[in-house]
Amino acid sequence: MLFDRDNTLVVDVPYNGDPALVRPMPGARRALDLIRAHGIPVGVISNQSGVGRGLITTAQVRAVNQRVTGLLGPFDVWQFCPHLATDGCGCRKPAPGMLLAAAGQLGVEPAEMVFIGDIGADVGAARAAGCRSILVPTDVTLRPEIDDAPAVAPDLTAAVQLALGGH
Repeated sequence: MLFDRDNTLVVDVPYNGDPALVRPMPGARRALDLIRAHGIPVGVISNQSGVGRGLITTAQVRAVNQRVTGLLGPFDVWQFCPHLATDGCGCRKPAPGMLLAAAGQLGVEPAEMVFIGDIGADVGAARAAGCRSILVPTDVTLRPEIDDAPAVAPDLTAAVQLALGGH
């Protein structure tokens, strides 16, 4: 099961390069523990354009990711895209590159994966990769993104329960 990082697993701090600012979203640890109890690998997929903008370094992204791991437990795969939206890369969500790379690292078919995120780019990346997606709206999620999502959950724990229970 794959997750977006900012505003899904942790509170979004724009272009965060400081591990001390990492705060888990409500219920994140419980939801991840539930997945791990089922023996399901977990991973994180995250756009990090602050690197491409020169606002943070890849080392800072990795340090923040280590803090997320310290707070929320181990992850089997991490993928992040350092590019800007204008770079035209195949990894920046809503492109499928990071999800396909994660599937390869985990040795699973994309159709076997579920990607949980908070915005339309997360849903779009899942669609492009052939994964199931579940949207957990936050205050930044747009109404059309909610309407377009194939599955919507009110919080992270409900999203995980939906994913574990099937379609």
